[in-house]
Amino acid sequence: MKAYELLYFVAPSIDEDSRAAISKRIESAIAEGKGTIDNVESWGKRKLAYEVEGLNEGDYTLVNFHADPENIKELDRVLRISDIVLRHMIVCRSDRD
Repeated sequence: MKAYELLYFVAPSIDEDSRAAISKRIESAIAEGKGTIDNVESWGKRKLAYEVEGLNEGDYTLVNFHADPENIKELDRVLRISDIVLRHMIVCRSDRD
């Protein structure tokens, strides 16, 4: 398994239940591929560099996890079809293998 880092943000106006639901969906997508979550950090509200869908701020979350490279496509698909997640980025961390 390789180490990965996922950074995503949602609209700051989203309620806690919706945030918990998307977090649970991400956890289940990683777990379905036999991956493990190492750490989840909530960065809170941050100002965006440019406006995204009419928003100037986003509520960021960082997820460090280990997974097989084949399962990253499924996680990316889950994040793309989610209306709650506005932007996301998955990066392979070779320094944490």
